[in-house]
Amino acid sequence: MTLNKKGSRRITVDGIEYRWRIRRKPSYMQGLCWTPMTYAVEAASDSQPGTTLIVTSGQAHPSNWVGAEAVPIRPAHVAASIREARDRGWEPTKAGSPFQLDRSAGSIAQP
Repeated sequence: MTLNKKGSRRITVDGIEYRWRIRRKPSYMQGLCWTPMTYAVEAASDSQPGTTLIVTSGQAHPSNWVGAEAVPIRPAHVAASIREARDRGWEPTKAGSPFQLDRSAGSIAQP
C-alpha cells in the first residue's frame, strides 16, 4: 500500500525522508469520536513501496461530527512516532503488512 502524494506531507527524521498523511474525512467511528484519529507514514523513496506505518494518535479527528476539541498533529509528534516505531521493529523500506503503532493512551476528550 502506498500513500497518495496529493495531500501528504514530507518529513525528514534522522536523515531519512518520509511522507505522512491524515485522512481528509473521518471514518464513521472517528466522526463520532468512538475511535481516535489515525495517520499513515511511509518512506518517501519513489522506488519499491515498503511497509506503511499506521499511527493511532489518541486525538479526535478535526472534522469530527460531535464537536470534540481536536488538537493538530504536529511534525514533532510524527517524528516521535517514527522513531518509536523504528525502535519497535518497523522497517520502512521492507515490504510487508502495515505496522500498527498505538499512541492513544486510551481516551479522547469528549465534548
